[in-house]
Amino acid sequence: MPENILAIDNGTQSARALIFDPRGNLLAKSRVPIESYYSTAPGLAEQDPEVFWKAICEACLGLWAQGVDKSSIAAVSLTTQRSTLINVDKHGKPLRPAIVWPDQRRTEGLKPVSGWWGVAFKVAGASETVAYLQAEAECNWIRTHQPEVWRETYKYLLLSGYLTYRLVGQFVDSVASQVAYIPFDYKAQKWAKPLDWKWQAVPMDKSILPDLVPVASPLGLISAEASSATGIPQRLPLIASAADKATEVLGAGCLEPHVACLSYGTTATINTTHKKYIEVIPLLPPYPAAVPGQYSFEIQIYRGFWMVTWFKHEFGLREQRLADEQGIEAEALFDELIRSVSPGSDGLVLQPYWSPGLKFPGPEARGAVIGFSDVHTRAHLYRAILEGLAYALREGAERTEKRSGVPITELRVAGGGSQSDAALQLTADVFGLPASRPHLYEASALGAAIDAAVGVGIHKDFSTAIREMTRVRDTFEPDAKTHARYNDLYLGVYKNMYSRLKPLYEFMKNRSSH
Repeated sequence: MPENILAIDNGTQSARALIFDPRGNLLAKSRVPIESYYSTAPGLAEQDPEVFWKAICEACLGLWAQGVDKSSIAAVSLTTQRSTLINVDKHGKPLRPAIVWPDQRRTEGLKPVSGWWGVAFKVAGASETVAYLQAEAECNWIRTHQPEVWRETYKYLLLSGYLTYRLVGQFVDSVASQVAYIPFDYKAQKWAKPLDWKWQAVPMDKSILPDLVPVASPLGLISAEASSATGIPQRLPLIASAADKATEVLGAGCLEPHVACLSYGTTATINTTHKKYIEVIPLLPPYPAAVPGQYSFEIQIYRGFWMVTWFKHEFGLREQRLADEQGIEAEALFDELIRSVSPGSDGLVLQPYWSPGLKFPGPEARGAVIGFSDVHTRAHLYRAILEGLAYALREGAERTEKRSGVPITELRVAGGGSQSDAALQLTADVFGLPASRPHLYEASALGAAIDAAVGVGIHKDFSTAIREMTRVRDTFEPDAKTHARYNDLYLGVYKNMYSRLKPLYEFMKNRSSH
């Protein structure tokens, strides 16, 4: 009887097809790099949707080339990058390039939300936040600047919905993939009711949105056309999963609210899973978890581990060359760079707001590094980047704890940055909590596989699936002396930086907007 799962993970930099068994072991993997996006003007990020589909087809074909037994597969699951949007006609053909999540286009001067909602937001001091969300919404830009595309749009889909259509031939998507500026009710986890303010903020006909399916329920069966293109057996069930950040949380084993998942990826995040709906930051909802009816509380540090990539590109050529010469991974040499500097980076403290968020800390924020002296080297700057990210995520953890009333007692660290031993030890020391690495680097795909395993009855429930399919590989315990040093810097310096620098950030923002 087939009991393995095919998980498809379409991330920012690659498409991957992976086979997992019921114990959460990775049996086979095929990875196809993709160009994240192209830009035709500053701030724009777009991609031909066909690029994503072809990469998935190629990744699947790569599995069969490895000799994977198709008859062992019980179901397929799909997880994708969030907030990448595609307009299609009634035949599912894209009407314009996909707008990819790093896109920074904005639409200013839109009609504000009016009526009693407008009054309520004004009284609550939230009008500016709502106007920001309207300006950020991709659909508002398309409707304003490409009205002919909007008129011809039959369905407005996230990448997950588009790829689901390519796989099963139906315009459906998972409830837990809906992370974007769309009229979605995050508390009820369904499309917003007719009188909800979101229909004013992002006007559209509800008919252009896909039907939504709960996590772990069938989206459809693999079509003959998709089977021909991918090699996936026809009529295998495609089971609803979630967006890649939510599946990463699940794959890291973070089902209980006291276990936080830190994602050291392009955007660094801290997530906890809860049964109760709470907005950790007002008006910014928790996203659907990869478990039906639950919520993923999330605080993001935009351009989080992108900063590490930036450092390596700008200052890490020596380590890259040495690694090539020695035939080793460059990460080992960068870990040595971290360890060459004492905790606290000799007083160099970094605020990692290279790309600010809406409310954490605020749209005016910028990055800052203070405390430079003649002792500091590029190694100090590298360590300060990692420490700054850990400080920011600790601040996010404290906000989450305060709003939820649940103390965080354990950390799981996933994403590309989780492969650094030095980064995990540093994280444990900053938080004063044990930080563990999941047994698999591919936590996002594993989370999608868990959804499918529960969906087809391989495991009876999520608690069982988590117990059977996830485990910890390494745990880094905090050092009490180092934690005390970090505590002093965090409370005495880092926590005061934003309030002290905010007037300067606002001055710079106002000057740059003229």
